[in-house]
Amino acid sequence: MTDHLFSPIALGGLEIPNRIAIAPMCQYSADDGSASDWHLQQWMTYALSGAGMVTVEMTDVERRGRISHGCLGLYSDHNEAAARRTLDAAKRVALPGTKFGVQLAHAGRKSSCQRPWEGGGPLKAGQDPWQTVSASALPFADGWHTPHALTEDEIHALIGHFVSAAHRAERAGFDFIELHSAHGYLLHQFISPLSNQRTDKWGGSFENRVRFAAEIARAVKKAVPKLMLGARISVTDWVDGGLSVEEGIEVARALKDAGAAYICCSSGGNSPHQKIPAGPGYQVHLAEAVKKAVGIPVRAVGLIDDARQAEEIVTGDRADMVAIARALLADPRWPWRAAATLGREFKTAPQLARASHMHKHWVAA
Repeated sequence: MTDHLFSPIALGGLEIPNRIAIAPMCQYSADDGSASDWHLQQWMTYALSGAGMVTVEMTDVERRGRISHGCLGLYSDHNEAAARRTLDAAKRVALPGTKFGVQLAHAGRKSSCQRPWEGGGPLKAGQDPWQTVSASALPFADGWHTPHALTEDEIHALIGHFVSAAHRAERAGFDFIELHSAHGYLLHQFISPLSNQRTDKWGGSFENRVRFAAEIARAVKKAVPKLMLGARISVTDWVDGGLSVEEGIEVARALKDAGAAYICCSSGGNSPHQKIPAGPGYQVHLAEAVKKAVGIPVRAVGLIDDARQAEEIVTGDRADMVAIARALLADPRWPWRAAATLGREFKTAPQLARASHMHKHWVAA
């Protein structure tokens, strides 16, 4: 049978009940990296959504790696305990087969910022800012903090932070880890020539620029072999002289060789000069290009909010999964509506079975 949105998929041996993923979305509501009651209600809502794959928000591997004071982390015992408490609650109400993962990350030169609703710009002197770090001492934009260029020893220490966070993720009960190599954050800063002007083994050639992300992937895979490993990348910078689609494909290939079982194909985020032709499904062609060139399962993301659109992406073999973000924030039962629209059987929690008359394909789990 042709793969469709509600057919199962195996990624690195991890069985996922359908092709709908919840994309990681920052909530800026943590307490020194620890999940709060906001996360408790949100992860439980995700658990009941019907999405087969839930990737919780960008979760930073050290305190200075946070975008803002409110960003989630896995760098302390308290962070780990809060994540375990929150995930345990979500798993207790989750629909059968739902898999939970954490996106491990470091914001690099895009850290030490205000929450979006506070302005989103760099933290000011009275807002407890901190020294940012990056591949090179190049600020993201005019008026942003100038980062410290990481030394060789600091790079190896950061690889260790990713490994430590991976161990915490495993102990907290996550099923998989996604490495955030996109959107202008630290791994992407090393990969892109826009932000990496190093002349050592961590910069210059493509092989050198991708080395940091690949070494982290290998180290994490070795540290927690029972957890499925994936990665999110920016396939292109959308800037002349930046990361091209051709190089983006090679990033995916390098991460596959380092142990990634899937690639979530996003784009941009590393320059204020980017020119993104945003529109419904505007990044699907990037996922399709990676899928065909690298031969790895891919997740398409970006303004996918219509069930028929999502179905066509999967049935057309343009991507193996779709990641829903803002559409799911607006409608936490988006997968339910998609099943009804497409005429697919969908299992609800038994406590919600009384609503099954709303559509003949809804049945109690």
